[in-house]
Amino acid sequence: MILNAAHLKKSFVGETVIDDASFFLNEHDKAAIVGPNGAGKSTLLNLLTGELPRDEGEVTLKKGCTLGYLHQDNTLDSELTIEEELTKVIQPILDLEAELSLMQREMKHAEGAALEKLLAAYTEAEHRYELMDGYAARSRVTGIIRGLGFSEADATRPLSSLSGGQKTRVFLGKLLLEQPDLILLDEPTNHLDLESIEWLETYLMNYAGAVLIVSHDRFFLDRIVNKIFDLNHGKVTSYDGNYTQFTEKKEALAEAAARAYENQQAEIKHQEAVIQKLRAFNREKSIKRAESREKLLDKVERLDNPYEAKKDMALYFTPDEVSGNDVLSVEHLGKAFGDNVLFSDLNFSLKRGEHVAIMGGNGTGKTTLLKIINGLLPPDSGTVTLGTKVFCSYYDQEHQVLHPEKTLFEELQDTWPDMTNTEVRNMLAAFLFTGDDVFKRIKDLSGGERGRVSLAKLMLSHANFLLLDEPTNHLDMESKEILERAIRAFPGTVLYVSHDRYFINRTAT
Repeated sequence: MILNAAHLKKSFVGETVIDDASFFLNEHDKAAIVGPNGAGKSTLLNLLTGELPRDEGEVTLKKGCTLGYLHQDNTLDSELTIEEELTKVIQPILDLEAELSLMQREMKHAEGAALEKLLAAYTEAEHRYELMDGYAARSRVTGIIRGLGFSEADATRPLSSLSGGQKTRVFLGKLLLEQPDLILLDEPTNHLDLESIEWLETYLMNYAGAVLIVSHDRFFLDRIVNKIFDLNHGKVTSYDGNYTQFTEKKEALAEAAARAYENQQAEIKHQEAVIQKLRAFNREKSIKRAESREKLLDKVERLDNPYEAKKDMALYFTPDEVSGNDVLSVEHLGKAFGDNVLFSDLNFSLKRGEHVAIMGGNGTGKTTLLKIINGLLPPDSGTVTLGTKVFCSYYDQEHQVLHPEKTLFEELQDTWPDMTNTEVRNMLAAFLFTGDDVFKRIKDLSGGERGRVSLAKLMLSHANFLLLDEPTNHLDMESKEILERAIRAFPGTVLYVSHDRYFINRTAT
């Protein structure tokens, strides 16, 4: 066992986020913490590292265990280049390399006892060098730079010139080079393109130490993890297996819990009916029997109602009109920004009912293509033609179609003025915004909450052609699954950009 967490508890301003959480990791485990947005997954990681003080409970690490931690917002401030920053990690190896080189030169001129002493020292140093995997150290740095999506030219760029996401990638590279016994990763795939994610998967699958990941990338988790810690309502439940196996087990448990609840409710109603009948006889003997049954019924430990605990978005897409068979035709399309040519002579078409994913590396022009189709950007060349009776609705990953100063209520009512106040409230409630939530301003919402508002507007549009840019970003896993079901059931046409391979496998035709 490399890590043991026992009875962890953490509250913020009276609200308990982690409540009596206990779990453990073995030395070669690859595990994931999953749960809805706001469940406290990052908080739990911070409790494990000691970055947040625990209200109660203990975290025990194996003696001598080294630990590395990638936050969601790691930054590196330095004038060093990417290569120089990563090379710092292998500096002890490079120092030993210089020492070996010096001894080699000295041995050329040494004799007798001095030479024997040098040879003994050299043999010992060379053994240490081999244990540190010194011969592969430089190629590891190069491999990690390439694996994380940096080009040869990028390697000489100073860190100060990088974006926040690029700096996070460099931090991840340093962590992998350090090779700690236990790595904690909070959303490691957030700033990676598909090629880099696949490289990281392979790296972690073959990693000798233990790994604990918080991630919404279900395909990534399916490939890597052998254990799931499900964090819900402050409690942690452990499951063996990958993400898909976890969902199957959890669904089976939920069905069993529902059956047990229904059976118990039926038995309670039966006992109450018997008690009522015994009391109706109004005889001393029957009243005593009724009281005896009541006492037994009071002692029954009531099961929680599983239907009350589960609140999901109510998402479904219903087009007002059926489009023609030819939905979209793109011919000879080209777009460049300055000298950066994103695409040229691009040709494709979509038929009614097709659900199509656009895939490609970061910066290849996927979002730009969607914006041109939606009329938000002009093309440099070529044409975009929509078919007859085609009505588009656009989901923007930056949620720029939302108005930051408006409340949720205003956002819907101003777009659909024919909706009554009750209808607006009911629609927002269907997307888990109840009570005073409806008066929150868009600018004060989390990424996941903005995603839900955008999905509500998408649903209300009743369009027959949906254009979606990274629709699963910021959504928790339950919300992603609801969106998947809605798209699979949608009779209209969908064109979307996504890096979410699990989502693509489930929705793209």
